[in-house]
Amino acid sequence: MLSGSLFMLQVYDRVLPSRSIPTLVALIVMVVVLYAFQGVLEVVRSRVLTRIGAGIDEIISGRVFSCIVRLPLRTRDRGEGLMALRDLDQVSGFLSGGGPAALFDLPWIPLYIGVCFLFHPWIGVAALVGAILLVSLTVVADRLVRAPTKAMSSLGTKRAAIAQSSARNAEVLTAMGMGDNLARRWTRANNDFRSAQERTSDITGGFGATSRILRMMLQSMVLALGAYLVIYQQATPGIIIASSILTSRALAPIELAIAHWKGFLGARQSWRRLDELFAALPAADDGMELPAPTSELTVESIAVVAPGDRRLLLQDVEFSLKAGSGMGVIGPSGSGKSSLARALVGVWPLTRGKIRLDGAALEQWPAGSLGRHIGYLPQDVELFAGTVGQNISRFDEEASSDDIIAAARSAGVHEMILRLPEGYRTEIGEAGAALSAGQRQRVALARALYRDPFLVVLDEPNSNLDAAGEQALTQAIERIKARGGIVIVVAHRPSALAALDHLLVLGGGRQQAFGLKGDIARQAIQPAPLHAVATEKAGSL
Repeated sequence: MLSGSLFMLQVYDRVLPSRSIPTLVALIVMVVVLYAFQGVLEVVRSRVLTRIGAGIDEIISGRVFSCIVRLPLRTRDRGEGLMALRDLDQVSGFLSGGGPAALFDLPWIPLYIGVCFLFHPWIGVAALVGAILLVSLTVVADRLVRAPTKAMSSLGTKRAAIAQSSARNAEVLTAMGMGDNLARRWTRANNDFRSAQERTSDITGGFGATSRILRMMLQSMVLALGAYLVIYQQATPGIIIASSILTSRALAPIELAIAHWKGFLGARQSWRRLDELFAALPAADDGMELPAPTSELTVESIAVVAPGDRRLLLQDVEFSLKAGSGMGVIGPSGSGKSSLARALVGVWPLTRGKIRLDGAALEQWPAGSLGRHIGYLPQDVELFAGTVGQNISRFDEEASSDDIIAAARSAGVHEMILRLPEGYRTEIGEAGAALSAGQRQRVALARALYRDPFLVVLDEPNSNLDAAGEQALTQAIERIKARGGIVIVVAHRPSALAALDHLLVLGGGRQQAFGLKGDIARQAIQPAPLHAVATEKAGSL
């Protein structure tokens, strides 16, 4: 970095007075070698920074994805997970760009100013004053731009969430004329984001322009100061040019840091948010591998809350099922049926009680292995972009064709899949858009039955099925029981309960009854005692 200044100094103070061409040639060779070496260092530093950014991305991207998946199970705001992905891109992008290079040059400023003092004390003072002014500008810019940058990040997440939810529900928006309403909502969010972005850009741009003009002005003032010192024979003519270049070199890192300050603040805030996210969602402990469950499901007086909420949706529920059993869960809307289904598969937290498979609580199982023993068909079926076979196999890269076809046959969907354009290799598109609602539900049922899990929980499995689909569902439930599994079906339609032998009745978030299906049915139709009837009539009168 000092090559240019020292070259100018030697040319003016040695070459021109002596008119020595060999000296000039020697200086040219030296400065070319130095510049070439500097160029190599710049290339190496750029490549190293790029790989540092990629390395950090590689190290923590898995944790970020894990947090994105787990965060909706802890909070209602699904946009926070997407912000984590943007934060990761912000950090790796900043490290791969020119921002760190600007910060790495800052510690060399005292050296440059020290050389200016060697030229002449007054030149050193001028460079020091300029550095102090630019550092002050940097501190002020940091304080002023911090709040707008934070606001811009949160507003960007809000804007993206509106756009994504609108895209997911495009059919509803179009059919019910909601497009204009959502467009106005998105426009307001976009205007707020743009305003915050403008404030941030105005601050950083203003301070950047101020620092650039200040540096140019200082460079000219140093030229004038050098000329003054030469006139009074306190410096050589070469110092005029060398000190001007060196002063500019000393202040350039500050100006460059101001120019990249917006990216630095964004990366710093992103890193802080990632750190907080990792602390809130620590890496799951793999725990000890347990034997595959084969005998019993036990629910011990559980209470369930929704993610990010404190209100109990379900409480005081307890029952036990042996291998080969099937239980239906019935009750009015809002009674906690879907909440129970989510708790049974371990996706919603328990505030009290335990759910055990063969005596081991769900949290004792390693997260990866527990899923192999559970099949789950949620109320809102969601398939992933890929082939039918990939969705059935849960995207297991080691899945065999026999296992996939066996799951499809268990769900009674094998023949339907063969009628698709490319059979099991048919691409179904994002969220299974290429399939009908009933087809998606039957493919999701096959996914739940993949590799014969011990516990199968089906939430409204027949909501989109025709008569043939309901018959296939009944046969699938019978197969689960026959192979020694446990199946739990949340249902409103009685047809889903045909192959089940137990019933659990919920009401108001509490367990009302549990037992064999025949016993529960007899209790439901049993006439009320005479005194209860009399009391009811008296009350009505």
